[in-house]
Amino acid sequence: MSPRSASVNEELRRRSRQRLLQATVELVDERGYEATTLGDIADRAGSARGLVSYYFPGKRQLLQSAVHRLMHLTLEEALEREPRTGDGRERLARAIDAILGLATDHPVLMRTHMAGLLQADGFVQCPEQQRLAGLLRDTVERYGSRDVDTDYPLLRGLLMGAVFALLLPGVPMPRARLRAELFQRYGLDWELGAPPGGLPPGGAPDHIPDQSSKSSK
Repeated sequence: MSPRSASVNEELRRRSRQRLLQATVELVDERGYEATTLGDIADRAGSARGLVSYYFPGKRQLLQSAVHRLMHLTLEEALEREPRTGDGRERLARAIDAILGLATDHPVLMRTHMAGLLQADGFVQCPEQQRLAGLLRDTVERYGSRDVDTDYPLLRGLLMGAVFALLLPGVPMPRARLRAELFQRYGLDWELGAPPGGLPPGGAPDHIPDQSSKSSK
């Protein structure tokens, strides 16, 4: 049997790494961070225990890469869903809704991730984080930023702050209120993105329908 080519080996390593990242998301979501071991993750991924240490220096770094991958995939799906659009304001609205949605749908996972970011190591510079950053930078650029290097970190910080506020134990802020504040900050209409049902916070729609054409009774 001839040896595998370098490209085949690279693809096998990529798939193995992705299985570990996916298993991490699933297990931390189900059990929490402390109750999830590296052995559990390897078993769920169908990988040898040594592969975890080969790809990642520790569990905290593995979790960050796993969450960054989830965020990247979720954001990419939101930005490219039908009807596809190049409109920068719509894409920014979709990005905001995607990140807020992750905090709502995966509270244990995202709370653990945010707590890890406050530790000394901060962000893990991994391929997953770089892909996520690329999507967010592209979103800011399409929105019309004239200074992406300044506006991208600002958007990232605002989104992180909103996720913290959503997940704060005991006193979480309503998602609709946080969404409204972010949309107001960027001048986005409430109807863009994936708006929750009902009127925006405050009770009044962004646009009052024109009633002049209707006959009065």
